[in-house]
Amino acid sequence: MKYRVKEIFYSLQGEGANTGRPAVFCRFAGCNLWSGFEVDREKAICRFCDTDFVGTDGPGGGVYEDPGTLADAVASRWPRTAGVPPFVVCTGGEPLLQLDGALLEQFNGHGFEVAVETNGTRPLPGRLDWVTVSPKAGSRLVLESGDELKLVYPQPGLDPASFEGLAFRHFFLQPMDGPDRWRNTLLAMEYCADHPRWRLSIQLHKYLGLR
Repeated sequence: MKYRVKEIFYSLQGEGANTGRPAVFCRFAGCNLWSGFEVDREKAICRFCDTDFVGTDGPGGGVYEDPGTLADAVASRWPRTAGVPPFVVCTGGEPLLQLDGALLEQFNGHGFEVAVETNGTRPLPGRLDWVTVSPKAGSRLVLESGDELKLVYPQPGLDPASFEGLAFRHFFLQPMDGPDRWRNTLLAMEYCADHPRWRLSIQLHKYLGLR
């Protein structure tokens, strides 16, 4: 299988329970809820994504011919003197359109702890070390368990309370980015204060200017 990757880069995780943790980010191209093209936004299932996942033209991006080549490219970004288990975050777009058992095996062969950030509409290809699910209104949730459920808030048609019975260790509200980000942050703060099951997740990397 060939893998279409938008970009590969090393940074700090900027959101959720792993905020501040160094990681190699492998951003796969493509998504099943929006093409990524502005002309299609209004008819997309998810209309608010602010991440560029179109094409393979980012740093480290490209079409990787086999899982070993991609895993080698990801491993090359991890600092050789780190002295801790390497950590890769598979993101997108929707990474579970491409992340498969063969690539997981290659990541494990390099000693990586493997995380995925998914919209939850696709099954997992095997055992991962960290699973983040971010549900989107209008889509059918297939993954109902994992490490963290991270709900972009507010989303019309999605009530956070409807997810509280699912088997996740952490429940986060993340304010929707955009021109109303501060208002959405206040709404998320208020909801978390009134519903202690939920914690606030801020996209710290955007405030700090990280990738």
